[in-house]
Amino acid sequence: MTADLHSFYARQVYGMGLLTAAVAGNTTGIFAQEVMPIPFIQKQFDVLNEDFKINALKTGMLANQEVIACVASNLHKYQMGKIVLDPVIMTKHGDTLLDDDAYQAFLHDLLPLADIITPNFYEQQKLTGLELIDKDEIHQGAKKLQAMGAKNVLMKGRHDDKTQNQVTDILLAADGQFYEFTKPFINTDRINGTGDTLSAVIAAELAKGNTIIDSIKIAKRFTYEAIAHPIEVGSMYGPINHFAAQQDTK
Repeated sequence: MTADLHSFYARQVYGMGLLTAAVAGNTTGIFAQEVMPIPFIQKQFDVLNEDFKINALKTGMLANQEVIACVASNLHKYQMGKIVLDPVIMTKHGDTLLDDDAYQAFLHDLLPLADIITPNFYEQQKLTGLELIDKDEIHQGAKKLQAMGAKNVLMKGRHDDKTQNQVTDILLAADGQFYEFTKPFINTDRINGTGDTLSAVIAAELAKGNTIIDSIKIAKRFTYEAIAHPIEVGSMYGPINHFAAQQDTK
């Protein structure tokens, strides 16, 4: 949520957070977590929508089946603009974050609501059941996700090979056309918040009325600049640099 709010601020939209879980963590790991009670999550939905006109939203970590059901119900209940679904179901290292019941709820309740879904490579494999070893298979996987209900599908490129030169994200747009967004690969461990930032900037730009294509272009450039200018915060896997990104994308 911190990376999301930094990103919203940098793109000059007023961001708000709706807390579904809290963690005690730092750059070395997560050491405790608490899932918010469903009535508390519901009250947040109610009071935010009573007071604000919301033009876009992004999801983050949704811990279990009950939380997912609550979020999905409120996305039907309230008009909250464009929905950017960041499917936090697998880590960038391939570890599973959701149990099977929660995963099935995600597929059934949330995925069909997405204006755009932004899975990382391992989430793409989980969602599609494909190895995704080449561009043709990535295209095939994107089509599967679109058939499952997501209007636009952004298949984020792998970035775990230290010998690679670039990272290419592939978008399957709602009109069936494919687009590619490429930036140089940067070999760094200062990447905490990368996926959150990309999807948050997309949400911010959609809230302003930008197109999917332009929103992704801005988000890709913003995230690249945040990675390319490391900031010395924390002792291990530090956050990306939203300050540098903000200066580059004014």
